[in-house]
This record gives sequence, structure tokens and C-alpha cells, in this order.
Amino acid sequence: MDILFADTLPADAVAIRPVLAADAAALPGAAAFRFAGKPGTMLDTLAGDARTLTIGVGEGDLAAADKLGSALVARLLASGTVAAAVDLSGLAIEDKPAFAARVALAARLRSWRHDVYRTKLAEEARPTLRTLTIVGAGEGAEAAWADGAGVSEGVAFTRTLVAEPANIIYPESFVARAKAALEGTGVEIEVLGEAEMREAGMGALLGVSQGSDREAQLLVMKYDGSGGTREPVALVGKGVTFDTGGISLKPPAGMEDMKWDMGGAGAVAGTMLALARRKAKAHVVGICGLVENMPSGGAQRPGDVVTTMSGQTVEVINTDAEGRLVLCDAITWTQKRFAPKTIVDLATLTGAMIISLGHEFGGIFSNDDSLAAELTAAATAVGEPLWRMPMADAFDKMIDSPIADMKNVGPREGGSITAAQFIKRYVDEGVRWAHLDIAGMVWSSKPGTFFEKGATGYGVRLLDRFIADNFER
Repeated sequence: MDILFADTLPADAVAIRPVLAADAAALPGAAAFRFAGKPGTMLDTLAGDARTLTIGVGEGDLAAADKLGSALVARLLASGTVAAAVDLSGLAIEDKPAFAARVALAARLRSWRHDVYRTKLAEEARPTLRTLTIVGAGEGAEAAWADGAGVSEGVAFTRTLVAEPANIIYPESFVARAKAALEGTGVEIEVLGEAEMREAGMGALLGVSQGSDREAQLLVMKYDGSGGTREPVALVGKGVTFDTGGISLKPPAGMEDMKWDMGGAGAVAGTMLALARRKAKAHVVGICGLVENMPSGGAQRPGDVVTTMSGQTVEVINTDAEGRLVLCDAITWTQKRFAPKTIVDLATLTGAMIISLGHEFGGIFSNDDSLAAELTAAATAVGEPLWRMPMADAFDKMIDSPIADMKNVGPREGGSITAAQFIKRYVDEGVRWAHLDIAGMVWSSKPGTFFEKGATGYGVRLLDRFIADNFER
């Protein structure tokens, strides 16, 4: 969907009128329809052939802008309407350019669909909305939207990666998609295959991959918009393109959902695209450990012992606790190659995280209070919330092994925490590290403000805001 800015309403567009809560009572029909101007609520009126949508924006804050953009797209996307226009001219709010940019971003995000494989989609279900014009946005709105447009592109890329089935997105095709998306953006790409990873000693990551016919990949994306003046921030993503559980096979019901077990890697790739598109003045490296976890005659067995790139050994108790095995080697490689002072990893790591926080919050674990605060603030600002979880020596002891340095799982209780403690063992002294367990956030069974049900793109806007607020000033 195209976003345009104009001074007057286009003649062929459905007019959308935002109304503050304080002004709603004066509107004709407001009392009859119980319209009080709450954010995202609507009055739909027709005068002759002219249709007007009145949408409440409450007090006119930026959260209301999100709901405005989302609500209008949800109503009009497949309605037969081709063009719509939001008229902000008469809206008495403080920062109209910022408000307009948020409307545009919410609308663009909410309009994303993945209909690639739907060959018999009913005509009335097909998207028709092609253009949204924002009128009276004020000076600076288009510049603000330029950044938002870049972020929306990154989110869309992540959603597409997550939504695609596992016969389409696997380690090598993930890399190919990333190369195509990032071409010409200034992002440098490096790829390690299994031979290079074996030479580096990545026994844990390769152990996960050994049951699959698909070759594992380590995708490395380097972006430096600082002109060489800043140290890199590292983003590391778990990219299990399909997770059967391996020999510790998952139950069949719902296993199809495991195509999105690469949501952490998807978020890292989308963030790199967003940063490059908006020309962020930061130095960021994105690393995605890409594997497929399959059962076969060559698959890793429960009880196997693997040697990680760090030299530490792991007794693999459960082959379905594979994400941490991917991340530990990816993080070790990242530290040896780039020596970052800050690492954030993202992973759809544990079902226990969903038990703890549902689908409302991602979990954050960190060895540094300032980093946890920075990420939580960014998450709150963009509406991708995080909740900090505890870490402690008592949990760390739960993953001690009688025959190796550690086990890859602890007891059932505290499962998300012991997983984080496992990863922490691979973080170098003095490195600020945060682990985001986003198992409940990358896919949604119901629509949200910024997405239809399905792939959410969670993590891209969060990380982009985190970089903007802390590494570009």
C-alpha cells in the first residue's frame, strides 16, 4: 500500500476524519451510536456518493495514531475501496508530523498480507486498498515517514520469512532471501557453510543440523552507518527453519507451527534491512544461526556429548532443546570475530516462556541492568512489550552434568530461566548481554494493532528503536 502526503483531499478517496474525544459529543449521530471518540472507534456515514469514516483518537497521543492507522486499514483493506485519505487539517494536536508518521506506519504494517499460496481467494476477500493519502500533516511529516517506511520494509521482510513454509525457507534459501533483500543497501554479507563451521569447532550447532539433508548456514550481516567511528552492537538470532524436535520428537498436533522457529533470525534479518533503509548512524552486526532439526539415522541422539566452539562440552539430554545449542556457537563465533561490548540474542526458545507470559510479553534475561532497561524502554515505546525474568546461581546449577560441563536442559520447573543460564555460560566477561525469548510473540492466532493473525514481525521495531535510542546519539 502506497503512502502519500498532500494538502487537499483527493476527490476519489474515502475521507477519514479523526476526532478527539473532547469533540465527539458534538457530532451528529454520536449519541445514537454511542460514539465517544475513543481511539480506533468509528462512525461510518454516507452522504450521496461521498463516504466519510469518522475515527476517534482519544486525547490525540501517538498510541491513538497507531490505532487510527490500524483501524482504517482493518475496515477498508478488502472493502472494495481503492483509495483513502486521512484529513488531519482540523485536528488540534501538538506534534502533527509525528502523529501523521505513526498513522502511516501503523497503516502500512496492518496492510501486510501473505496470500502467495491462496489460489482460490474469494473476490470479496482480496485486498483492494492501494493508496492512503495523509492530508494536512505539517512540515516534517514526510521526513519522519521516510524512517518509518524503512522500518516497515524490515518488518514485512521478517513476516514473509516467518510465514513461508519450511519447504520454501530453509537455511540456504533464507540466506538467498537475505542477500536479495539487502542487495544495494550497504549491508555486507558473509556466509559460513558446514565445512567452515566444522573448522571453527561449532560442534553444538552442527549437532543440531546433522539429522537434516539441508546444510546449516551461519549468515553474517555487517552494517556500519557510523563511518567507522563506533564499535559494533551484535544481534544474534536463532534460525531453526523447522523444528521436529529431532529424536526427541514433538507431538504431531501443532508441529506445523514450527516453521516459525526461525523467528529470532527473521527478526535480526529484518532489523538489518530496517537500519540500512533508514540509513541508521550505527554500527551493527547481525548473525543468524540457520539449521533444520530433523530425525534421521544420522541425527543427534539424547545422551550424546558435543564440544562447543568455546571448548565447553554439553550432554544433550533432549534434542528438542536445540535453539540454545545453535545460539551458544553463534555467540562464541560473534565474540571471537567482532569483540562486541553489547550482544542481544533473540530466539523462539522455550514453550515455558508462553506458559509464563502468554502471548502478551516477550521475556528478557540479562546480565546487565542498564541493557535490560534500554531494551525494555524501546519495547514499551513501540508496543512490543518485554518482561524481565530472573537469573540466579540456583538455576545455573540445575544444568550441571555428571559427565560433561553442562546439560542442555534442566528440570521442568524454571525451563526458560535454565535455558537463559545455559546461553549465559557462553558470554565473555565484561560483555553486556540480553536474551529475548520471543516464543509467544512471533506468531499470533488473532489480529493485533499492527498485524493480521499470523506472522507479527515482532522484534524488528523493538531492535530498531533500541539502536536509535542508544547507539546513534
